[in-house]
Amino acid sequence: MSSAETSIKGQSLALDIVGVWSLLSREDHTSDGRLLVDPALGENPLGILTYAPSHFAAQFMKRDRSDADGTATSQQGQNNTGAVGGYDAYFGTYRINEENGEVVHRLDGALTADNIGLEVTRNLQVKDDQLVIQLDTTSTQGEPVSRTLTWQRVG
Repeated sequence: MSSAETSIKGQSLALDIVGVWSLLSREDHTSDGRLLVDPALGENPLGILTYAPSHFAAQFMKRDRSDADGTATSQQGQNNTGAVGGYDAYFGTYRINEENGEVVHRLDGALTADNIGLEVTRNLQVKDDQLVIQLDTTSTQGEPVSRTLTWQRVG
């Protein structure tokens, strides 16, 4: 699907993503279709994502952090960030390729110091009031996975 087909109002992806989004689901699938749960954030993490015209901020939290001790709970995957104590947060700038829906996020700040300056690539599609983000990364065991995050517009 092109970004024009997935646009809310027929606008550009750059205009359609601006707003505040609440995480509905975050799923990792292996190449054979198995669903993997990221131990750092759990099955159904909380999340909020904000896009302004040139900047973004994202936060994710494991719903039950009672076992979190403040140390890193997952290895950073390829094309991805790492969580600490059941929490992950970062912010920065982004650039969009309107033709293919690819967005490159540059992390200016992050919970994990090693993530500062990192560039991660995502594919974004907006349809009505939902944003779907897809990326290829690796599990904590280094296994390639395809991650899909589905967000609901809340502002």
